[in-house]
Amino acid sequence: MANTYTQIHLQIVFAVKYREGVIRPAWKEELYKYITGIIQSNGHKLLSINGVSDHVHILIGLRPAQALSELVQQIKRDSATWIKEKKFVPGCFAWQEGFGAFSYTKQALSDVIRYIENQEVHHQKKSFRQEYLEILKASGIEFDERYIFGELC
Repeated sequence: MANTYTQIHLQIVFAVKYREGVIRPAWKEELYKYITGIIQSNGHKLLSINGVSDHVHILIGLRPAQALSELVQQIKRDSATWIKEKKFVPGCFAWQEGFGAFSYTKQALSDVIRYIENQEVHHQKKSFRQEYLEILKASGIEFDERYIFGELC
């Protein structure tokens, strides 16, 4: 797209189905490399990726040639298939429906990267649900708490 200039920085957050803690330290780095490959093969720039056993945070520079929902769908579909093929999780593996996406200015990126890099420490004090609700509120996003991730609480 000639003469198209953008600076779109997004943090994408999604969880394992039912927020099951099945992502293990033994293979999570391999998972993050696989997801990184998906992002880069679609022409986007990975700035940071990390998470804990039940969810993932990804910070990217999004190129406007692809819809965000299409990218996230591909990340979730392809990584779930990869996890199943590698037999990292006994039985079935799936990501929950939906995702969160939050935009940031270039000036805020170092703080967001630090936040993502420190997920393990952060979640010693706070559950994913608490964290996610705080991000939604801080971003000014309206939501019905009864239906977070498409399930009744």
